[in-house]
Amino acid sequence: MNKTELTAKLAKRTELSGRQAKAIVDLLFDTDPKKGIISSELTKGHKVQITGFGTFESRKRKKRMGRNPQTGASIAIPASRVPAFSAGKALKDRVNNKRK
Repeated sequence: MNKTELTAKLAKRTELSGRQAKAIVDLLFDTDPKKGIISSELTKGHKVQITGFGTFESRKRKKRMGRNPQTGASIAIPASRVPAFSAGKALKDRVNNKRK
């Protein structure tokens, strides 16, 4: 499923217009921290926890040494923060067809 399909399903299930559904999806998932709620919170270092679904968070990676795959030369990879998602128990159970 892509963003357009997600927007269409949201519009159908909620009886919103396509434009309203797109605005909601953009508000949640836009990667511009000024527009997207989730990316804005991750940029600030906060977690976004949706009970029963999962948690979006920003994780720190330490600096490390890597290799250039073309030349084999060692390169320094700087420390960074990366977005991560951990599925909640209810979502994991649902995906694995377990019932409550």
